[in-house]
This record gives sequence, C-alpha cells and structure tokens, in this order.
Amino acid sequence: MFGIPLAFGAPAILGALLALPLIWWLLKLTPPRPKAEVFPPLKILAGVLKREKTPSKSPWWLTLLRMLMAAIVIFALADPVLNPRNATLSGDGPLLLVVDNGWATVGDWERRVETATALIGDAADRSLPVSIVFTADATHDAIPGTAAVALEKLAAATPRPLRPDRARTIEALRTTFTSERPGTLTYVSDGIARDPEDPFLSDLASLSPAEFRIVEGDGAASVAITGANNGSDALTVTLSRLNASEPRILVVDAQDRQGRVIASGQVDFAAGTTEASGEIAAPFELRNDFARLSISGIASAGAIHLLDDGFRRRKVALVSGDSGDGFQPLLSPLYYIERALGPYADVVKPGQTDLAVAIPEILNQNPSALVLADVGRLPADVYDPLQAWINRGGTLIRFAGPRLAAAPSDDPLVPVILRQGERALGGALSWAEPQPLADFPSFGPFAGMPRPEGILVKRQVLAEPTPDLAARTWASLADGTPLVTVEDNGAGRIVLFHVSAEATWSDLPISGTFVEMLRRIVQLTRVGAAEAQAGQSTAPSLPPFRLLNERGALTTETGTAKPLPLGTDRPEAATFDNPPGLYGTEDGFTALNLLPSETTLRPLPSPTGLTVTRDPMAGTAATPMKPGLLTLAFLLLVIDSLIVLFMGGAFSRLPKRAPAAAATILALALALGVFAAPGQALAQSADAKPGDEQILERLDNTHLAYVITGEQDVDRISEQGLAGLTDFLTYRTTLEPEPPVGVDISQDELSFYPIIFWPISASAPMPSAAAISRIDAYMRAGGTVLFDTRDQGSMLGSDASSSPNGERLQAILANIDIPPLEPVPSDHVLTRAFYLLQGFPGRYSGSPLWVESRQEAQSSNSAVASSGDGVTPIMITGNDLLGAWAIDANGASVLPVVPADEMQREMSFRSGVNIMMYMLTGNYKADQVHVPALLERLGQ
Repeated sequence: MFGIPLAFGAPAILGALLALPLIWWLLKLTPPRPKAEVFPPLKILAGVLKREKTPSKSPWWLTLLRMLMAAIVIFALADPVLNPRNATLSGDGPLLLVVDNGWATVGDWERRVETATALIGDAADRSLPVSIVFTADATHDAIPGTAAVALEKLAAATPRPLRPDRARTIEALRTTFTSERPGTLTYVSDGIARDPEDPFLSDLASLSPAEFRIVEGDGAASVAITGANNGSDALTVTLSRLNASEPRILVVDAQDRQGRVIASGQVDFAAGTTEASGEIAAPFELRNDFARLSISGIASAGAIHLLDDGFRRRKVALVSGDSGDGFQPLLSPLYYIERALGPYADVVKPGQTDLAVAIPEILNQNPSALVLADVGRLPADVYDPLQAWINRGGTLIRFAGPRLAAAPSDDPLVPVILRQGERALGGALSWAEPQPLADFPSFGPFAGMPRPEGILVKRQVLAEPTPDLAARTWASLADGTPLVTVEDNGAGRIVLFHVSAEATWSDLPISGTFVEMLRRIVQLTRVGAAEAQAGQSTAPSLPPFRLLNERGALTTETGTAKPLPLGTDRPEAATFDNPPGLYGTEDGFTALNLLPSETTLRPLPSPTGLTVTRDPMAGTAATPMKPGLLTLAFLLLVIDSLIVLFMGGAFSRLPKRAPAAAATILALALALGVFAAPGQALAQSADAKPGDEQILERLDNTHLAYVITGEQDVDRISEQGLAGLTDFLTYRTTLEPEPPVGVDISQDELSFYPIIFWPISASAPMPSAAAISRIDAYMRAGGTVLFDTRDQGSMLGSDASSSPNGERLQAILANIDIPPLEPVPSDHVLTRAFYLLQGFPGRYSGSPLWVESRQEAQSSNSAVASSGDGVTPIMITGNDLLGAWAIDANGASVLPVVPADEMQREMSFRSGVNIMMYMLTGNYKADQVHVPALLERLGQ
C-alpha cells in the first residue's frame, strides 16, 4: 500500500478486525435502568440525599480510543514487517554469491556483509552449498563449500582500493561451474561499469542460474577525481559521478605532505551531468606544495588524487643570443620555445640584454631550468655561477645556431665535444639529403614516444665521436648523428639540441614532438630519486613507498605490492600488482592513482532479454513493526486508565492545585513517552543560559586573544597575526590552539586566556577607566598582557623620543600599578623556553622586549607583580610582532619585514613560540642557568 512493501507473519489474526463492530457495541452497551417506585415517606429525603448518577453511555472519543487500541493490538499480533526480505532460495544448485569489494563499496560495506550473511544463513537452513567470490581480489576460490566456510571468507574480506576485475572473476566462475549450474546467483554490485560495454551481467547469465538476483547498495553515490591539470593561473580538477539525477556541489581540498589543507576549490554538478570541473586558485609557489587532492566529506580511494614532483610547475628562464625582430616574431629564437613551455611552466625572461647582467639576474630567481637559444661564448664571469647552479640541480638546455657553431670547441657548458661549423643537408653544395628522426632510445625521458613522421633536419652541429657518445644521446637522426645530447653535472644536467630553436634548421620546432620533448625535459628538473631513476636503465622500477588504503589514507603497509615498472611498461592506473600510492623513496617518488586519467563513471549496463530480480540491501529490509505497535498500545492503555481514574473522581480528594498538577504531569508524561526521547527531554529541561556553549568551548581549548581596538585595519592584522602564530605553533610544537579570539576588554571575560595581545594605536578610542581597571584585575590574577606600540621605539625612554603610540601606551599604563621593568636579560627563561633566542624581533628588530624586573620585583610593593610561577604580568615591545605573523587565507605573509629578511620573520615566529611556552609552563626551565656551575662542579 502506497508503494511500501509490507508482509505479515500471522495474517490470519487480521480476521479479528471483523470483530471491531462487536467490540464497539459492547463498549456502548449499558444495563437497563431500574424501575422507580414512589414511596411518599422518602419524598422529603429525595431532596436531601445526593444521588450517584450513572451515565447511560461512554463518551464517543473514549470509545474511539479503545477501538484504536484494540486495532493496534490485532495488527501487532499479526506480526507486520516492512520491506520483508525474500528468504527463498532455489534448490536446483548451490548458492553463488558474487560481491564487488572495490573502492566504491567502502561507504556501505557493513550492509553488504549483512546482506551476504543473511543469504548464507538462508542457504544453511536449506543445507545448500555456498560459493562466494570477491571481484577486487587477485585470486578466486569459487568451489562451493559449506555455509560456515563461506562465512569465514566473508569475515576475512575487506573493501580494496582497486577497481573490480570482473573478467578474472568470470573466468574463475566458468572454470568452476562447468558441470553444474548455480541455483540462486546473487550479485552484490557497486553499479559501476569497468568500460562502456562491460559484459559482466551477460557473462553471469551465461552460467545459467536457476534464479538471478542483483543487490545494489550506495554505489550510485560514488564520486571520483578523474583528472588534474596545473595551469598557468590555477589548478583545474575534474570529477566524475555515477548518479546525475540531482545537482550537487562538492569541495575539493588541496593538501600538503603533512595532510594540511592549504587551498580549496568548488566543483558544481548540474542536474543530468556526470562530469564537472572546478579550479583551485593559488599562486604557483603554493601549488607546488600540493601533495594530493581530496573530495571533502568522502573517504575512499577514488576521492583521492595523488600528486608527485612531475605535477609541479617549473620556473624556466629563457635567454637568447639574438634579440630578435619584433616585426618577424616567427624568426625569433625564443618564439617556439615560449609557446611550447607556456602551458606547463612559468616562463621568465631577463630584463637586460647584457648576458653578464642578465644571467646572474635570472639565477637569483632560482629557476628550475635555463634555456640558451643560439648563445655562443658566454662572458667569463658567468661560467662559475652557472656551473654552481647546475651542480645544485639546475638544468641547462641549449639550442644550436650560427653563434654556437662558431664558438670555440672547449666550451665547458656543452655536453659533448662539438666540431667547428655546422653540417648542411640538402643544400646546393651537399650530396646528403635532409634527415628524418630515428626511433627514440629505450632510456632517457623520450622513451616510449613514437617516432615522429614528416620532420626533416636540414642543418645541425656535429659531435666528435667518443666512446660514451651513444650513452649521452637522447635522440638522433636516421643516419645516427646525435640530435639531443646530455651530460650529468653534479645534481643537474646540461642538454643540447643540435638544431636551432626556430624553423630555419629543421621542422622540429613547429611540431607537437617539440612540445612533448621540452615538457619531458622540464619535468626532470629538480626531481627526487624516483624520477631521476626513471630515466636510467639501471633503475627500471621503483619500490612501493606509501600506499592508499580503502579510505584514501596513505599507509606504510605495502603488503604484496610489487615495484612499479617505468618507461613504456608503467601502468596507466592501479593494478593488483601495483595498488594506488607513491613509489620510490623519501628523497623522491612518483604517484600512481586509482583511475586512469579522464575516466568517466558509467552505470553497469543491463542486457536486454535478461530476467533479473533486484533486491534491497540489508538495513532497509525486514523491519519488524510488532514491538513498536505493542509499545503504542501500552501507552494508549495508560492514557485510558488515567482518563477513567480522572472521570471516576480519583483525583477529587487531592488539594485544589493537585488536579492541575496531575494534568501537567500527565501532559509531560505523554510528551516524554510519545513525542520525545529521554535524552531530548532532559536537554529541554536543562536550565541553559545564552553563551554557555561558548564558555565551555573557550575552557576546553586554548585560544590566543587580542584586544579589539575598534580600528578595522588594526583588528584585521591582529587576527591574521595570531592565526599565523597558531599555525606555526601547530606545525612546530605539540600545542594546537584553536582559532584566535578578539576580546572587548570592557565586557568580555578575560580569565579564559593566558595572554592577551594589545596592539597600541593612537588613533583608536581611549579605553575607559573601567576597562583599564578590568585589565589591571586580569594581570593581578596571573594573566599577562603584551603591549605592542608597533613603532620600533623604546617606549620607555625620554619623552623626546616618544611616538604617538608610545604616548598612548603611557596614558594607559598611568592607571595601572605595574612592577619595575627591564629588557629581557640574556639568561631569562624567555630566551630558552623552546628555542634559544638572543632577541625578539617582529616586523622591526630595533626595540627590546620589556618584562618584569626580576631583582627589583622581589622587593616591589606592586600588586601586579608576577603571581603565576614567575611569569611576568606585562610585556612591552615596539617591534610589531602581530604584523610579522600576519598571514592571509593562502598562508602568505601580509606585511613585509623591515629590512626584507625572511630569517627575521622566522625568528619572530620563534619569539612567539617562546612567549607562548613561557606563558603556559612558567619558569620550569629557569634552572638551566645553573648548568655551567653544575658542570664545573662535576669536573666537566
């Protein structure tokens, strides 16, 4: 009824519903009234005695309540069941269970196990043998056995971070079921096709089972990352889903190697679409820190896309020996190189034409590769910096041309010894014809590329024959002369194209092969051991380093995974031998993802003419209604009893207010019993006050706090600064504070915070006397306030040197009884609370950090003197600590340090760590000042 499957365990009991009219008549029936005889002597008493009146019939609503109660009891005794499971199995053969346990089954695996367990139980009741296989397992034992053995296999099975290999499964089933056919074949499917024409259902039907059932779970909700492209401005990620009936919005997070989310993007699916793309906008320096992409809220191997060093965008510098002609750009040596590398790298050019100035300027930008197009002899003072840069891991890519052909042969930045001049092919004075390219060798970055057709080389520079020339040649012409040669130099390499970078010497620069060759060479720059080994014949494979589990987490358990073959033998996606993960070592690795690039999730096709029964999963089936109906009938019985007692006057002897109280108790009982759970009722009756949740949250977690000055720019920098310090503390220490909090010192509770940062601003409103008094009380109770004038001044010096912010600080402190102060001594606990420090810089480094004077404070009468384990109640600086710590949403610094030295910013963060450790641990490290004396006593 109404599309809801319903069954009864004892349907015959429903015949009792026919007796409901009789029950109605019995409830309405009352005994006849006694006949009254008039007796005159009692007529006087008739007006005195109060007669007890008996109603002639019960109220209709009470009768209806009892009728409803009777009907509910009859329904409960009939044992109704919602979504009843079909427990019948065919007895014409064994039960065959085929279970998908790939990446898409992680979310509902428990329900799949419950479904298979119920089917095996039905087979055990009928003494039928059971055969169970899992499509994502490497091996299959499809021989039918007992139900107990099948349950053991089911208990040992787990979802795998792989795609189901149904072809291997059907091969094992055909080998097993050659002489007999299955009775009931149940396929617990994830609903995802391996390819557009997946014939698995037809293959299962070819086993000729007596009954064919399909059980589908939540596979229709599967979503996977199927592609990622690191563009020039943003990273583009592509997602594919199986169910396209409704629009859906998903968030894709980019994480670094520590698993922290450093950027996010949004992918919008329109109704009816199965593929969608979105962008993660971030600077390329930040995108180079991306280690993997993940779909927020989905834990599966398909929702993870691993990234390696080959994914990062490189910075490539281009230098030409010829400035080129602006009116003829196609003849420019850099024209084709710049367009070939633009989609894959960030191309930079020098601002100077003088190579003695331009090349050092380029090297200061730390590029991954440097391209020299037709550059002959370099300035003498440039060779040493270039050699040092190459030794550190840089890649120098050179192109031939008239200048290089005329250069001396002893150039140290050429991978092979070159002959003077160039070789002309197909000219008027040459007998040789233009040469095509030969097949690429099996080693080097071009391995696996097809030999290009239609490319002819007309001119080239030749290399002197040497014993190792063949090993240094990555590409050659059909006559065997080198086209691309290489020489390893320290951690880097020098690569030479023996043709020019424009189309006068060959057709190579105007071909797609040229783009792919440059892309592969640039991908080799600044790589780890994994990709470095990929270009060597001595390292044909990489060992498993970290592998994805079924929930998309990287683990060190490699199990039976084999080394990943490289070159043309490398698989395009995960296999049984090579599960998804990272292959290589800590120094470098390459990523292997679950799905091939640009995969589309498609539903498993249903062949025509196939009779299939589709059953629901366990968890949505066989829901008994009897307990709930009996409970409801009992509650109605309690209500009926209370109503009868009330109508019979049982509550009439209670005090006047008792009936109202009883009615209230009755209403509460009904509300608690029928409409609310016990926990909800208690929660509703709790005497909660506004703000209690915030107070509990502030007590359970550590928050860094700053004073709200009322100036928007100052407060924003304060929040961003404490956010940066919070991230630094989380990354470098075991302290993991929650997001920073801004406090209004005039009304917020201050005792929740161990330290409050107060940026002083002369243009901000002056705090009231009451607010300053609350700060005074906060410091007396053991709290600490760090005042920062942000002006690089001394603040406590002469009036002549005071800044407006320093004067505002003096006005605030004039109403606080502060202890004597001194700059932090070199042996103070603050200098060694976590890091060993000699100063406490911020954006500036000229101001000392003032703290409570330890010698004078011992005899001071100030009530604000330290009362918390030697922790100073006040700190004063002018170095703008919050400005140095401030970061934006992408983790980049907001304000520059003065002078522009990032080491000063690092020391500022370390100062913040020491301050927080000092606030939270007190002077527990103070005894370290006695270490030299103790060592001297011990004779050391």
